[in-house]
Amino acid sequence: MHNPLLESLQRRGTPLNTRPASPYTLNPPVEADGFSWPSVGTRVRADEDESQEQERIKRISGAVKTILEELGEDVTREGLMDTPERYAKAMLFFTKGYQTNIMDDVIKNAVFEEDHDEMVIVRDIEIYSLCEHHLVPFFGKVHIGYIPNKRVLGLSKLARLAEMYCRRLQVQERLTKQIAMALGDILKPMGVAVVIEATHMCMVSRGIQKSGSATVTSCMLGCFRAHRTREEFLSLLNKRTI
Repeated sequence: MHNPLLESLQRRGTPLNTRPASPYTLNPPVEADGFSWPSVGTRVRADEDESQEQERIKRISGAVKTILEELGEDVTREGLMDTPERYAKAMLFFTKGYQTNIMDDVIKNAVFEEDHDEMVIVRDIEIYSLCEHHLVPFFGKVHIGYIPNKRVLGLSKLARLAEMYCRRLQVQERLTKQIAMALGDILKPMGVAVVIEATHMCMVSRGIQKSGSATVTSCMLGCFRAHRTREEFLSLLNKRTI
């Protein structure tokens, strides 16, 4: 039956209609060369020498200068003279997670054989990332838990894993799932649970401008999909002492 109202509400030409699945389900978490869900320019950036990196900084600086001029600013005044270059270097730092090698730079030799089959949780890991929709920060805390299957990971590596995925242009939902899926792929545990609580500056400083709001996302894999295990994990997160 023809319904003009329903047709007008359909999302046409959007990613929801054009992509059958997300990149992190179409591709393995860790590729053969150690990169994890690389961007189109990951390998180029990773192979750059110092002179090539300086050329990249110059190109980004030129683009930032144009933006400032279009905003009506005087790019020759004292406060803005070096801003384009500073911003370029900052953006390269904020997105360095793309060319981080997950096996060589993050995990290294920190996977250990251990006969432990109870829950391991590292909570309140501070995270800082950039929203890919507005290129403004979102920040908060990530809590990571897993139940080992004869193998454990050095505790600091959980924080490093989160840091690697944070240093990209992100959305919180994807960030949560990437951390969980990568940990599951590396350790092959019985289950993985990741919860992120974050404040988004795109909601606080623009748009709806609602300060104090927080976004919570979770990803539960393996045995954490069972209600009892999930509840145990969430109850431990809510306790300040164990």
